[in-house]
Amino acid sequence: MRWSGQEINQEQEGALPGLARLNNLVRTVRTPEFDGVTFYEVLAKSALNRVPGQSRMPFGWTINPMRGCLHQCTYCFARPTHNYLDLDAGRDFDTQIIVKVNVAEVLAKELSKPSWGRHPVALGTNTDPYQRAEGRYRLMPGIISALASTGTPLSILTKGTLLRRDLPLLAEASEHVPVDLAMSIAVYDDELQQSVEPGTPTAKARLATVSAVREAGLDCTVFLMPILPFLTDTRAHLETALRQVRDAGSTSVIYSALHLRPGVKEWYFQWLERVHPELVGRYRELYAKGAYAPKEYRQWLAAKLKPLIRNHGLERGREDPATGGVRSTALGRPRFEGGENAPRSLIAEELPPGIAARAIEQPALF
Repeated sequence: MRWSGQEINQEQEGALPGLARLNNLVRTVRTPEFDGVTFYEVLAKSALNRVPGQSRMPFGWTINPMRGCLHQCTYCFARPTHNYLDLDAGRDFDTQIIVKVNVAEVLAKELSKPSWGRHPVALGTNTDPYQRAEGRYRLMPGIISALASTGTPLSILTKGTLLRRDLPLLAEASEHVPVDLAMSIAVYDDELQQSVEPGTPTAKARLATVSAVREAGLDCTVFLMPILPFLTDTRAHLETALRQVRDAGSTSVIYSALHLRPGVKEWYFQWLERVHPELVGRYRELYAKGAYAPKEYRQWLAAKLKPLIRNHGLERGREDPATGGVRSTALGRPRFEGGENAPRSLIAEELPPGIAARAIEQPALF
């Protein structure tokens, strides 16, 4: 891939305000292969993010190799994280991508500290580590190797079929630490999928990746989320989804209804007004009181979905209540491999039922 228009350590005229002030900006990259997208390569100050859990829940640890996401999902809950850099949660989130080019090296140093307790670390709980730019930057192999070599369990949630590139490395890592993988596939109507999440691989391609994960000897959960009211919550769509998920070999399913945080809600409604204006009124009524669909809707959805999941042999998986990613199998063990050095926070404890709201991470920016 040829990269052009690169500038080193310059505060550029017309640069976006938050990014112009960065003192760790290495270069700005634009390329025809990513038309309309600007990459800001930065030197990360830290790699691990600690996410405060709710009461009785463990702290979660995450890594975000990039900020912003080329998947361009209109409903993405992580959009407001761009506001921390004076970027907007809409178009900027889709096109202004911050890449932590040294994240693997910084991570290795953090994991080597005697104080590191080898807690499970989640990837893909904010922006996707296997979005298309990972094909160029190749950050994930170094991250996976650093985690596995230090006995740190890892989980990955992605919509990116580029995950298949790293399956041999992940299979090898799973021989030493718990490795939990999940593929997010929310929409099984091709036209709707390309409209509401235009930068993502097709559902067919992602299902093929689920099969590849299983062929590599690893389990794979499918996140059937978010379910879009009046669009993907019909019995026909859900039956189609679960049948295809089962046929791909998925080991379990996690689902939830769409939630629309401030900043996300406005962007999603713009899409809705363009593509499905007939639903705008119904959505305004449904989400009039907050970010989450009303309890009555969620109960109705559960009553419809639970029997379908059972009929297809897809026992519902578990979401990590701290990070919002797939729950690490390390959390279900009295002590994961590591013996006496395993942290007490990983001693098995049954967590409260239900899916907790994903925490929007607010660590140091880089």
